[in-house]
Amino acid sequence: MLPIERKQQILTWLQEEETLRIAEISERLEVSEMTVYRDVSSLVKEQKVLKTSNGVTLIDLAKGNPKGCSYCAKPVQSRLAVQLILTNHQVEQTCCMHCGLLRYNEIESRISQIICRDFLKDTTISAKRAYFLMETNAHMNCCQPEVLVFDSHKQAKQFQQGFGGQLTTFEKALIAIEKAMNGHGCHDSH
Repeated sequence: MLPIERKQQILTWLQEEETLRIAEISERLEVSEMTVYRDVSSLVKEQKVLKTSNGVTLIDLAKGNPKGCSYCAKPVQSRLAVQLILTNHQVEQTCCMHCGLLRYNEIESRISQIICRDFLKDTTISAKRAYFLMETNAHMNCCQPEVLVFDSHKQAKQFQQGFGGQLTTFEKALIAIEKAMNGHGCHDSH
């Protein structure tokens, strides 16, 4: 089977089943998982599918720009981006932790993981174990009030000394962002 035929078959299956695991696609097509990864990578670049934690899902073009924030629709930049991995293995992205926290509050029961990047080290971390610095003077030109994420409490405290803000945990950040927004939509705060 040619790559173009495999990719079309993957899209057909995704239209019928919504999400598929890489191993499952490999078995059905009788090709290696590496071949499937190459085909999927091509489909991701063509913006036809989204890579999930466990496989792939079809992009629903009716929901708008797949590269936009799922909360405020702003473009997503990888440095500040947050990934919300849903229980059905779909992945939503937000442009920043501000929107990530607000979206988490909206759909908490459907989320299995929330992943972000350490602000200083740019490494991937679980938001639930991170430290949050809210309302700093750093001005990252994203949603307000800004929320910066750190893997290390010590580094967060050091950053706080230079740029101010309130240091908090994930659970307290969820409450603080709701309180800061005071019923206003994200668009109202930009």
